Amino acid sequence: MQEKYNPGMTESKWQQSWEDDRLFQVETQPDKEKYYLLEMFPYPSGNIHMGHVRNYTIGDVVARYKRMRGFNVLHPMGWDAFGMPAENAAIANKTHPATWTYQNIDNMRAQLKKIGFSYDWDRELATCRPEYYRWEQWLFLKMVEKGLAYRKESYVNWCDPCQTVLANEQVEAGLCWRCGKEVRQKKLWQWFFRITDYAEDLLVHCDKLPGWPEKVITMQKNWIGKSTGAEIRFPVIGGSGDEISVFTTRQDTVFGATFMCLAPEHPLVSTLSKGTEQAPEVDAFVDRMSRQDRTAKAVETFEKEGVFTGAFCLNPMSGREIPIYTANFALMEYGTGAVMCVPAHDQRDFDFARKYGLDIIVVVNSEEKDLTAEGLTEAYTGEGVMINSGSYDGMPNREAMEAIARHLETKGLGKKTVSYRLRDWGISRQRYWGAPIPMIHCPACGVVPVPEEDLPILLPEDANLLEGGRSPLSELASFAQATCPKCGEEHARRETDTMDTFVESSWYFERYCSPDYDEGMFDKKAVDYWMPVDQYIGGVEHAILHLLYSRFYTRVLNDMGLVKYKEPFTCLLTQGMVCKETTSCPEHGFLLPDDITAGDGTPHCAICGQAAVVGRVEKMSKSKKNVIDPNILLERYGADTTRLFCLFAAPPERDLEWSEQGVEGGYRFLNRVWRFAANCMDDIKTVSPYTDSPDRLEGEVKKLYKKTHETIQRVTRDIEDRFHFNTAISAVMELVNALYAFEAPVDAPERNRVVRFAVESAILLLAPIVPHFAEEIWEALGNRESILLASWPTYREEALTKDELLIVVQVNGKVRSRFTAAVEVDEESLRQRALSDERALKFIADKPVKKVVVVKKKLVNIVV
Repeated sequence: MQEKYNPGMTESKWQQSWEDDRLFQVETQPDKEKYYLLEMFPYPSGNIHMGHVRNYTIGDVVARYKRMRGFNVLHPMGWDAFGMPAENAAIANKTHPATWTYQNIDNMRAQLKKIGFSYDWDRELATCRPEYYRWEQWLFLKMVEKGLAYRKESYVNWCDPCQTVLANEQVEAGLCWRCGKEVRQKKLWQWFFRITDYAEDLLVHCDKLPGWPEKVITMQKNWIGKSTGAEIRFPVIGGSGDEISVFTTRQDTVFGATFMCLAPEHPLVSTLSKGTEQAPEVDAFVDRMSRQDRTAKAVETFEKEGVFTGAFCLNPMSGREIPIYTANFALMEYGTGAVMCVPAHDQRDFDFARKYGLDIIVVVNSEEKDLTAEGLTEAYTGEGVMINSGSYDGMPNREAMEAIARHLETKGLGKKTVSYRLRDWGISRQRYWGAPIPMIHCPACGVVPVPEEDLPILLPEDANLLEGGRSPLSELASFAQATCPKCGEEHARRETDTMDTFVESSWYFERYCSPDYDEGMFDKKAVDYWMPVDQYIGGVEHAILHLLYSRFYTRVLNDMGLVKYKEPFTCLLTQGMVCKETTSCPEHGFLLPDDITAGDGTPHCAICGQAAVVGRVEKMSKSKKNVIDPNILLERYGADTTRLFCLFAAPPERDLEWSEQGVEGGYRFLNRVWRFAANCMDDIKTVSPYTDSPDRLEGEVKKLYKKTHETIQRVTRDIEDRFHFNTAISAVMELVNALYAFEAPVDAPERNRVVRFAVESAILLLAPIVPHFAEEIWEALGNRESILLASWPTYREEALTKDELLIVVQVNGKVRSRFTAAVEVDEESLRQRALSDERALKFIADKPVKKVVVVKKKLVNIVV
């Protein structure tokens, strides 16, 4: 082997070797246990960032480790290639989304290969390819058949100047990110997937995912948001026959409902106010609300306000006529979009009632003191006894909940029910760069599905975005004009919405099992073998939508008999972010490294000379100018050092703080291992490693042998049980330190064989972490096959028993010294050894010893 470690030469050599030997290509092997390792696939943005490097390095270590443990490992890679980012980049760079996407895929593939990831590139897929989205169009048609895909009117973010729909992230402080003009809510026909049909099953199975982080399970449960309560119907007064249905978890307070609030988007709002003197005010309020952020999170921060609609409804329990308002805190996405307001027992309702002079009626009395509407300074939300509630007076309110629910059901006024926060998945996107929805609008037949034999409906990749980034599909005659497959009408029009990109990412893991299969979404035999994914790795920012949609989509496939499982991911790891401190100037904001000078030891802005402020450690981001380009690390240190730093700096589930010193430290460690291997290679490469009993060894040779087995055990446990690669690397570092400290005589029995075993074991343990580095030393040891084909080292149980104990010496409970003793040492020997210990004697001095406590095999405490 070369005397000096040269990462560039080593890495290019082994990457070519792996590719030539097709080491990472796998096939189904029914007689061999499989392991499917998958990292969330990236959007092809053009460059790999440190977050990608960390995520994929974690996955690659596990994939390589499992391969060495004898598993048939599937480790694929592909591209989440459709979506808004490509359109935004196309506008900014004056290019076509397809051109931008395919160029970026080529660039990022090359970058990933330079880092040495063990991907089966034969399985590479891009979701923007027709051979991929053809099959999600096929499943869409099947979902339409089963009523799981449907169309209804729904509100979207709309920019009038740009004449386009905006995603939530494109709305900044209520303004369009492109033109800066006001964004409003607009009602459009949209396509939805009926995920709510699976709400209960998705919720129940949250408790059947032991391999998932508890925080992700909690986030999923909260998003599904199951609530048990009652549906109550309030008839609208005036003979229209309309009813307002509400869902409440506090039906015990229905006698205290003194007004009703409807969401501004509720279809009854305009109907109720029409023709009344309230109509202008209601219309103005609804229009103003349409220009506000209507997400639940945003609404929480707004001052609560509303407008009387001019109409009343009847409280079905109290018989009281109550006014109907439209209010900004009522949301269509929760319950029914109508809120039964009980100001005495809900703080939001209390504040609203006080603001607008509405009645307050106490119906749950505190057991500590009597409550009156006049005496309330805030809503009472505790438990108590019913008052002002007719025949339910005197009943504990918890009992009244059940009794009132039964009464409502008996009288046909409502019923006990369950509500979910989860809403059906809106998949329509009024954008160009996405999978076309395979439906046709016929003047005579209505909305008609495209015949399966006409799939795929191709997205015309030669179409250009219109001004403002608008989709060209509706104005592109060659795409939009169609013939109705049902009646032959030639003036039908194709659906010009495209699918949400979450649809593509909800089944790509199945497609990897047979990416070239052209007779269906996937080859069922291949999916039966490989799925579900054994280990899924990705950012916690995808803990809700992507994972929930994938679980839903899998259930749809299961119900259609296409897969045998309900849950797509057995185990889930959500890795932390990569963070770095920011540096900013009061005048010029965040600074790049080239914009910073430090002549006097403190950072200054190179642009204006002002003192720069070193800020807190934050997630790496282009906007904060604290990004580290992985390409620079690869050129300066190589892929293996970059991988080593990503794994050693923090456990995978925690945030990783960038450190130049940490990268340097990793590089020094690899050079240290390399030097030791190079210096001893002539002595060990011609001998076989010692693998026999430790009882045949003596002294330092035995000590090194046992240390090696201890290291194998620690590294195996840390990778297998916890994915704690940082402590695994620490264990190997300790072994390397032991090798450097090894001082057995040259003629000691089995000396070189034990050194060979220790070096070889260290390299095998490092192989998943720094694969190119390990391959080079493995080859130098005389091995002809790739280290990836070698078996993971095993440890001998008898080699883990200790010959010596580390005994702690305390004086009055404080640690003052330590010494080693034989395992079989008796208590009296430990007592005498501690009392004569030089460091302990300094703290005993001339004080009389009151007693000596010996905790066998652990410590001696001298009490003076």
